[in-house]
Amino acid sequence: MESGMELQAEHLCKSYGKKEALRDVNFKLEQGVYGLLGENGAGKSTLMRILTTVDFPSGGSVFCGGKNIFQMDEYYRGLIGYMPQDYSVYPGFTATDFLNYMGTLKGIPADRLKAKIPEVLEFVNLSDVANKKVRTFSGGMKRRIGIAQAILNDPEILILDEPTAGLDPKERIRFSNILSNMAKEKIILLSTHIVSDIEAIANQLIMINRGEITETGNVDDLVQRVAGKVWEATVTQDMMNYVNAERAVIHIKQAGKGIQVRFVGEPFSDTLCKPVIPTLEDYYIYVNENKKE
Repeated sequence: MESGMELQAEHLCKSYGKKEALRDVNFKLEQGVYGLLGENGAGKSTLMRILTTVDFPSGGSVFCGGKNIFQMDEYYRGLIGYMPQDYSVYPGFTATDFLNYMGTLKGIPADRLKAKIPEVLEFVNLSDVANKKVRTFSGGMKRRIGIAQAILNDPEILILDEPTAGLDPKERIRFSNILSNMAKEKIILLSTHIVSDIEAIANQLIMINRGEITETGNVDDLVQRVAGKVWEATVTQDMMNYVNAERAVIHIKQAGKGIQVRFVGEPFSDTLCKPVIPTLEDYYIYVNENKKE
């Protein structure tokens, strides 16, 4: 990867008619894995389509190594790998045929493709099904072939939109390991609405809500902001109603005749509250729900 390679968004805006999908978005990406976290409809896909030049901003700019990406044209597209959210794989192709087809579209010479395809299939653990039809693949395998096509051109910037949607826990771990192996020399940006995915995969967080960036930073540093504020307690139903109204509740479950609740905020003096180690989910809910303290 070129030293000092960075992707920078400055005052990005995007409107569809009267709807503002992105509003004054600013951030800088360097080597590493960034998680773009936000609810469905927050603007994640719109932002990713702009970063991959599939869509144009209504205002603002994106720079790669100081140059405007929309003026770099094919050179920039050669630097990126992209896996859109509604990623579809042609079911009649074998894995090898599909990658051959995608590589040809990307303008990769045939001899280079011949060497590269087995390499990327090995990397995403699909070598053993290289000649199987994609229609026989599980959801997780289709996601992995999606990554394989995204990295065929040795991209320096990898952009993955909701890549873990529909994956089972085992596939998530495998996916996370694949990305970790690539993170040393790439900028990787993945979007999700699943907080635990960010914690497992990314070391940097960009939080987006209603088209605006609300938080950026190192995942561990952000989690530390709620250290000493996360508690578990077993309460009655009446007390539970009070906790719900007064604190950011993370989750609840039945515990015998009581209710076990995990919440962020100050402990209750008349209830036995046990401090617990905070997670990114605790932080995310704490900052997204109106702080009820």
